[in-house]
Amino acid sequence: MTRTLPMSPAEADRLAAELEPRTAEEVLEWAADRFGDRILLTCSWQKQSSVLIHMVSEVAPGMRVVELDTGLLFPETYETRERLISRYPIRFERIEPELTLDQQAGEYGNRLWERDPDACCGLRKVAPLRQALDGMDAWITGIRREQSTTRQNARKLELDERRGVVKVQPLADWTSRDVWRYIWRHGIPYNPLHDHGFPSIGCIPCTTSVAGQPSDERSGRWRGTGKVECGLHGR
Repeated sequence: MTRTLPMSPAEADRLAAELEPRTAEEVLEWAADRFGDRILLTCSWQKQSSVLIHMVSEVAPGMRVVELDTGLLFPETYETRERLISRYPIRFERIEPELTLDQQAGEYGNRLWERDPDACCGLRKVAPLRQALDGMDAWITGIRREQSTTRQNARKLELDERRGVVKVQPLADWTSRDVWRYIWRHGIPYNPLHDHGFPSIGCIPCTTSVAGQPSDERSGRWRGTGKVECGLHGR
């Protein structure tokens, strides 16, 4: 059943224009005030997650912070999660896929991510997000325009009509340099894989390091498959 959108497309366009010149903190404050307990932040424990955790802990410490734990994340990612949870007073929640990795292998065959990465992401990321968003009106993400061509038109507020929620993207206009400056200024814990050639960090089988300074931050994800998105923010 299609969910009723929490605002009209016309209102979303108007608000997106109003929020564009505002700082990330101001966008988060506005979102927390507008949506109350019907908004959540999803975290992948990459560098932009570190920034948003810091901001949310100051602006709206009672907000739901949700990890979609695929069971295939790097040890460094789980360690980063623990350091951030230990430091910040956040309302943390972990959501796991319905199937364990062994159950998925039994039903779909071994190493589904190699044969059909879209199906694997659907089971281990998209379905858990649907569970996380049940009863929610809005969802905060760390999307930035600079990350890839698929995200270059991202706005600070968008309607996700497929899921019936508003997407709030406070860092949409931030560059990677902006993110690092904020992390260093505030001494925020971050995923150490970023120091070892990983501009973007996802699941172990589908993430590789990248030499030099890639023009596309997500170039190390699903290399050689033509896939650029996991399905949370499009394909």
